[in-house]
Amino acid sequence: MCAPESAGWEPEETMVPRRLLLVGEGNFSFAASLSDTLDPGVSVTATCLQHREDLERDPVALENLQRLRERGIEVRFGVDCTQLAHALQAHRDFDRIYFNFPHCGRKAGVAKNRELLSKFFQSCAEVLTKEGEVHVALCRGQGGTPADKPQREWHNSWQVVAMAALGGFILSDVCPFPCEAVPGYKCTGYRSQDKPFHVEGALTHIFTQSLPFEGSQPRAFRVRLEEQWFSFMEPEALAGKLNRRFLEAPSCHPIRTINEKLIAELGKTFPLKRLKCSLPLLSRAGTSVLPPGTCDLLSAFWISLHEDNSYSESLTGEITQEREEILVSVSEHPRPKSPARDGCKAAPDRVCGQTMLCLRPSLLVHVEAAVHSLDFLPGPLHILSGPVFRKCHISPFMMPAFHETLFILGFNKNMKEICLSSLLDHLKNILDNLLTQTLLVGANMSTSVQFVLQPNGKDYKIHVKSLNSGPDRPENLIIGSVVTSTAATHKHQQFVYVSINLDLLAMLVYDISDWRILWTFDNRFLKRFAPGKIERFKSYSLYPPCYVHDISFWLDEKIGFDELEFHTIARAVSQDAIISVQFLGRFQRPGTEQVSLCYRLTYQACDKALSPKVAAAMQSQFRKEIQRQLHVSLR
Repeated sequence: MCAPESAGWEPEETMVPRRLLLVGEGNFSFAASLSDTLDPGVSVTATCLQHREDLERDPVALENLQRLRERGIEVRFGVDCTQLAHALQAHRDFDRIYFNFPHCGRKAGVAKNRELLSKFFQSCAEVLTKEGEVHVALCRGQGGTPADKPQREWHNSWQVVAMAALGGFILSDVCPFPCEAVPGYKCTGYRSQDKPFHVEGALTHIFTQSLPFEGSQPRAFRVRLEEQWFSFMEPEALAGKLNRRFLEAPSCHPIRTINEKLIAELGKTFPLKRLKCSLPLLSRAGTSVLPPGTCDLLSAFWISLHEDNSYSESLTGEITQEREEILVSVSEHPRPKSPARDGCKAAPDRVCGQTMLCLRPSLLVHVEAAVHSLDFLPGPLHILSGPVFRKCHISPFMMPAFHETLFILGFNKNMKEICLSSLLDHLKNILDNLLTQTLLVGANMSTSVQFVLQPNGKDYKIHVKSLNSGPDRPENLIIGSVVTSTAATHKHQQFVYVSINLDLLAMLVYDISDWRILWTFDNRFLKRFAPGKIERFKSYSLYPPCYVHDISFWLDEKIGFDELEFHTIARAVSQDAIISVQFLGRFQRPGTEQVSLCYRLTYQACDKALSPKVAAAMQSQFRKEIQRQLHVSLR
C-alpha cells in the first residue's frame, strides 16, 4: 500500500476509493492507523486469518480492535485471503484491497509464497470493482522486479507480477512502503507469532485489472465492390487493427496529434490540400513509384471476399445492425500464385471463384491515382493520411499495421533542386523540433533527423539518429522515405512524395518503447494524453514478465520454409504477445538433405496480464499452426 489520498498520495488517473478491504491483518495496527487518515465517507473492512480467541493474549491487538470498534470499522476474523468471495459473500465491490507482507509462515520457500500470491490475486478478481486496485507490500527484493534494490534473480523471487497475471492483474505502480504515513503501524510476523518482517527498503506494488486476451478476436467486415456486397474476415495477425479511425476527429490519439502538428507546421510554408482515399484496401493505382525495399506485394495481407447479400446476418450467423463497411476497388496487382482447382480459370480479380484483394502496404500505391484526380492542383502540398498494413518480422520497431502520411508536391522540372531542397529543409526542422519537445519535459535522449541518399541517386530514406541508443531505442531508425517521379500525363512536371510512418514518429516523440501500446483498447492509454499536447508517456503496465519457449522442426524438402510467414503465424497465435523470435541454429542430418531449424520465442505483453499458463497455451497452439500451415514436422 502507498499512503492513502488524505495522507498526501493520489495515484494518477485513478478513482477515489470508497470501500477498502484489508486482508492478512496481524495485530490490526495498520487498520487502526489507516482509519485515522481517512475521510468519514470511506468504508473499511479489516480482516485476519486468525480467529478472535487467537488474539486475546495480544494486548496490542486488543487495543487496536477497540479503536476500530469505536470508529465503526467492520472487523472480520477467520478470513482466508485466497477465498475472499466465499468469506465476504455480501461484499464484492471493493475499490481497494491491501495485503501487507504476505507470507505462508515460518520457513516457507519462495514456491509456497508464490502460490499464496497467485491464489490471492485470483480471489481479488472476484470482489474488486472494475477500476479497483490491489496494494501488496513486500520486503526488499521479494517482488523480483527492477524496482527492487538490489534485485534478486528471477527464480529466487516471489515473481509477484507473474503471480498477479494469473488473476488478470498488471503492475501499474511501485512506491516505497511509507511507514510514516500510517503512524502507529507495527509490523508483525506470521500469525503474530514470529519475528516482525524487516520493512526497510520494502515496496508497495499497486495492481490493476487488465483487459482479457480473448477480447482481440478477428472481426467480420462488409465491402461494396462493383455494386455488389462482399464479406471478409480480418486477418488474424491484424485482429483489432482495421477501422480504428485514430486519425479522424474527434480522436485525441497521439498519432493524430503528431499528424496534425506535422501538417500545421508545413502549412506555415506551403499551401495545403488534403486528399481523400478509399480505406483500407488497395485501389487500381500502380506501384511504379514504390522505392526498392518500401514494400513487397508478396508480404501484403491478401484476403478473399465472399458474396454477402444479407445486411443483417453476419458470417457467424449472428444478427447485427452494426456491420462495418469499407469502400474498395479491385486490385490489379500481381498476387501470390494459388493452385488451380478442377480446371478453374482465375479472372484478373478472382481465384477459383473468390475475389482476391490485399490490404494496401503503403499509401504510395495511391499516388498515380492522386495526381490524376480532378481535385489535384499544381502548387499546393497535397496530403494523404491513413492506415497501411504489411507482413513483417517481429521486432519492437517493426509493425504490421501503422499510419502513414504522404505529402505530394508537384513542380516544374527546372525547379526541382529549389523545391526539393526547400521541402526537405522545412521538414527536417519540423521533425527535429517535434523530437526535441519531450527533451523539455525531462526525457533522457538526443536525436537528429537525416535524409540519406539512396543508391539510385534521387530518392532518400528519412533516418532518426539517436545519441542515447539502447535496447528500447535503436541508434538509427528509418521513419519514412522521399521519392521523386515523373507522371506520364504531366511531362513538364516532377513530383516528390514524402512518406512518414506516424506510429514510429509518435513513439519517438512521446518516448513510447513498444509500438503495440498504440493499438491497445485499454482506455487508460488515451487518458495519459491531453488533446493536442506532447508529453512523455507513462506506462500503466510496469515490468511485464517474459516467458521463453524454444521450438525445433524438420522442414518439408519440397515446400521449403517461409520465415516471414513463420513470424506472421506467431503474431496471430499470440495476439501480438511475442516480442522476439530468435533463430538459434540449423541442423542437417548427416548423409541426408533433411534440415531442422530451431527458434526461441519470447512472450511478453505490454498492456495485458500475460500469465505463464496463457503463454504456454499460446506456444502449444503455435506448434499446431506451423504444422498445419507451413507443413513442418516438430522434433
